[in-house]
Amino acid sequence: MATPTRKSARPRPAPAEPADAAPDTLHTAPDNIWLAGLGALASAQANAQAEGTKAFEALVQQGLQMQARTQALAKEQWNEAAQRMGAFTAETAGAAGSWDRLGGIFEGRVARALASMGMPAASEMAELRQRVQALEQALAALQAPRAKSKPAAPRGAGRKPKPAP
Repeated sequence: MATPTRKSARPRPAPAEPADAAPDTLHTAPDNIWLAGLGALASAQANAQAEGTKAFEALVQQGLQMQARTQALAKEQWNEAAQRMGAFTAETAGAAGSWDRLGGIFEGRVARALASMGMPAASEMAELRQRVQALEQALAALQAPRAKSKPAAPRGAGRKPKPAP
């Protein structure tokens, strides 16, 4: 779909007067308005550019100040948190004894429950292991002299002789 074209402002008529005419008579009223607008635009752009640079520098300074404030605040809060954690750690170190007592109570109850089911205690299992090791050593000592004193029988010595034909 075509868009309707806009009619632009009427084209500026070429000056009909010679170039050596007086400055007041050189331009007509519409030309003077047009040129005044261009001058205002150029002036506004120049001011905006100069003010824009100043405004940018001011924003950078404000940003630096804001960054310094937030870093200081964050550091302060970090220190407060570290102090709270230190105090909490000190409190829990004192509570470690109570945890040890609780662990002892738990172990005692588990040991009683296992004993009621007929399970041997850890100390009883250690005693049994020692007894088994002692018995294995005694058995090995008894078997060693028997193996040395009994000579090996020659092959075929235990067989019946074959009948003669």
